Amino acid sequence: MKVAIYSRKSKFTGKGESVENQIQMCREHAIQFMHCSDEDFVVYEDEGFSGGNTDRPQFQQMLKDAKLKRFEAIICYRLDRISRNVSDFSQLINELEKLGVSFVSVREQFDTTKPMGRAMMYIASVFSQLERETITERIRDNMLQLSKTGRWLGGTTPTGYRSEMVLSREANGREVKSYKLVVVPEEAQLVQLIFEKYVALRSITQVEKYLAEKCITTKNGSLFGRFSIKFILSNPVYAIADEKLYKHLKSNNYDVYSEKAEFNGSSGLMGYNKTRQNCSSSGERYRKSDEWILAVGLHNGIVASEVWIKAQELLERNKSKAYRKVKSTSALLSGIIRCAGCGSFMRPKTGRRLNSDGQPVFYYICELKEKSRKSRCDMPNANGNVVDGLALSEINNLFLKYPPLIDDRDLSEMKTWFNRDILKDEIHLLEEKLFNIDYEIKNLVRILSKNANSGIETAIMVQMKKLNDQKQTYLAGLEKLLLLKTESTSIVEASEACISKIFPPDKIKWEEIGMEAKRRILRNIFKRLEWNGRDFEIYLTNLFP
Repeated sequence: MKVAIYSRKSKFTGKGESVENQIQMCREHAIQFMHCSDEDFVVYEDEGFSGGNTDRPQFQQMLKDAKLKRFEAIICYRLDRISRNVSDFSQLINELEKLGVSFVSVREQFDTTKPMGRAMMYIASVFSQLERETITERIRDNMLQLSKTGRWLGGTTPTGYRSEMVLSREANGREVKSYKLVVVPEEAQLVQLIFEKYVALRSITQVEKYLAEKCITTKNGSLFGRFSIKFILSNPVYAIADEKLYKHLKSNNYDVYSEKAEFNGSSGLMGYNKTRQNCSSSGERYRKSDEWILAVGLHNGIVASEVWIKAQELLERNKSKAYRKVKSTSALLSGIIRCAGCGSFMRPKTGRRLNSDGQPVFYYICELKEKSRKSRCDMPNANGNVVDGLALSEINNLFLKYPPLIDDRDLSEMKTWFNRDILKDEIHLLEEKLFNIDYEIKNLVRILSKNANSGIETAIMVQMKKLNDQKQTYLAGLEKLLLLKTESTSIVEASEACISKIFPPDKIKWEEIGMEAKRRILRNIFKRLEWNGRDFEIYLTNLFP
């Protein structure tokens, strides 16, 4: 019976229920009660991942393997190793039931093959979620206590401030270190300028253009982008805490944990609980403002309260007009072609007239040129219809010039390369074997360190040599597969011409490939593609001599 062992720990400590201990206890349970042998295990482990959600690499891989029928049961040391969320856990059990995969928890002695075990498992998962919610509440309570101090908790300091250490003594005489923000005058002037321009121009895009035109950069020396400007505008750290600001925050449902008397007309605000922990999606990195914890800080504010309030009102009003990334359905070189003068990307801009083929005429325009209104770059626009056509022509010329790249390879082998899923499965299998060998070697080293018997030592060394030889064989095989995967990405998907060599033209045509797929193909061929005002310069990847 093939069994998957899953283990998880939020962070590495080397103590207690470590990942290795969980795996060993699961092995022993399966051997004793499920009649498994040492060859029957597939191990998945996530260390440094919370049980709050199922967005964990090895957990997701285990679910994929379950669908491929690679094992018949999943065993874990404790239910909360899988998830502390009742909904996630319930969904997992239902999915495993459909796949015919049973689930066993060693600590709680639950087995989904039995009705009582399944019922008790749901009850236990409810308590796991209760524990998680209790931890969340405790963290928020700690945040509330910290907010009363008004100190800086660390991290990247906001533009306009630097971090400064403050020494203080507790009642028992113990010296305590903390930090506060201190104003950096030249950066503070920049922040004030951004707020003033936004209130005057009423557009983040216009502020971005103004800063680019005036050659004003971030403290790291790069151009201000829309999102960095918005982050500054929405940050309460800059607002001068006075009575007007207090009334605004209270009337707009902000959680304010400072008394009205503390809004003294000079201090700034500190925002706590603003970011989400263990968040994989950048779009969900920041919490909504009604989840923030605000308090008067130890630092001085930079922006007058009425200006900060006006900026928040404009941000709210302009939400429906928020910037959206251009998703051109016709510009082939969007996100690929750059300006040879300044190195910025050139983005497509569609006109109203049609060309002789009845297609809309569009141009590629340098982003820096557009932002700075030609003050930082004055590169002539490129006719998009012409440039895209030249790029396609270049692809055909390349594959006519270098036919051995396609013709010297066996057709059936290339079809195998094109099947990326098969490669992924084979790579995963070898990685799994390598993991198991490393685990066995670790166990042998542990046994060797605890025994001084020469007979045992000799036997262990022989076994370790055998395992190491197997490991080298697997590593060589893995290297070949990874190389094959790289080649399949760069050659098999490299162009329409290559695809047509593998599949009949009536099945796959360039016109039928999506725009993103076409751009991906071009990125595999062109290392760099630049427009110099008259024509474009092509720098090829190492795919071609």
